[in-house]
Amino acid sequence: MQTNQETANALERRIDMSVTLADLDKDVESRLKKLSRTVKMPGFRPGKVPFKIVASAYEPQARSEAIEAAVGKAFGEAVRAQNLRVAGQPRIEPKEAAAEGALEFSAVFEVYPEVVVGDLSGCEIERPVLEVGEAEVDKTLEVLRKQRTRFDEADRSAASGDRVVIDFTGRKDGVPFEGGQAQDFPFVLGAGSMLKDFDANVMGLKAGEGKTFDLTFPEDYHAKNMAGQTVQFEVAVKKVEAPVLPEVDSDFAKALGVADGDIAKLRQEIKDNLTREVKQRIQARVKDQALDALLAVTPIEAPKALVLSESEQLAENARRELEARGMGAKKIPVEPGWFTDRAMRRVKLGLIMAELIKDNDLRAKQEQTRALIQEMAQSYEDPSELIRWYYAQPERLIGAEAVVTEDNVVEWVCSKVKTNDKAVSFDDLMGNNAAA
Repeated sequence: MQTNQETANALERRIDMSVTLADLDKDVESRLKKLSRTVKMPGFRPGKVPFKIVASAYEPQARSEAIEAAVGKAFGEAVRAQNLRVAGQPRIEPKEAAAEGALEFSAVFEVYPEVVVGDLSGCEIERPVLEVGEAEVDKTLEVLRKQRTRFDEADRSAASGDRVVIDFTGRKDGVPFEGGQAQDFPFVLGAGSMLKDFDANVMGLKAGEGKTFDLTFPEDYHAKNMAGQTVQFEVAVKKVEAPVLPEVDSDFAKALGVADGDIAKLRQEIKDNLTREVKQRIQARVKDQALDALLAVTPIEAPKALVLSESEQLAENARRELEARGMGAKKIPVEPGWFTDRAMRRVKLGLIMAELIKDNDLRAKQEQTRALIQEMAQSYEDPSELIRWYYAQPERLIGAEAVVTEDNVVEWVCSKVKTNDKAVSFDDLMGNNAAA
């Protein structure tokens, strides 16, 4: 076997190799002899089929397997001899003009990049600071009330926050367009489910009233065929319903899982849940900044094979999510190319973090993993049940260990950068969507 390494680009390698045909023929014959001891054919007892008949029937299969094994062995020996870390599967290219008595081929593949983590001392991270108090509990209670709003029919003009039930027909150039008609269609005015101009034209109408108006779709409208188009809608209001929020009383507390209806217990549970949520969101913001800093100071090239594999995995995850939501993934094509940038980031971070974890012993410790699981269990009615579930099968701990290891990396980064505490508002941290 002869090898010759050539560099096509930063990570791509080419190795030329050869296998003698004599050695290949010996392997083919060995495989056929082994097969002849067990092969079954009509008219013969197992193991008594003449070798020539076995060879005639199975020689192409045996030769294909022998070539695959020889190529794999030659490639493995070549990369080990040159101490190469192969990323992804090699592309095997046979050579037409081979030397007499030899099978020659090239293996084209990528290697992992060398990772040297850069200097983080010039980087800064802002750590959000927020103390959960009674005001945050009040805001969350208000959100919970709105989530349990009931709507009572009202004999008045529709206003923002009301739910209306309408029939509507949309026409373009006088012709109804696809998706522009509905009967008994309910929506809440001002909730953002309809275009603002549509909301504005329905406001002020009473049950039994109707209106015809022009509407221009935004240029970035999701239905590309309607983006920027002006159409005419005919609307008939069938119901106007006013929102009624529940009182924060014993029944409200019971509906939220407080068995005895104690409002003080409800507020404490909300505060405890918010404290955990705030901690998680702060950690997430710090983590994003820490990983951004790692990428900024450690420029590396990502192997294309790994990026493609990651893109395909992200696309598959997206398909499953669509199916879980009841949307047929076959009707909505999901292309791996949509996820290339995200996959590139994930691959680069994976390579950088793997180097950090190895060099700084940042793998999750048993006590860290148990502490994380115990913390997660606090949001369950019976925390011990979740803890038992995790430890019933060791493989269930893999996800928790990965979280802890990533947290260790973030903590290591934070120890190298300048960290500034910055007070943030509850609404900013929670994205104006607080939940208990």
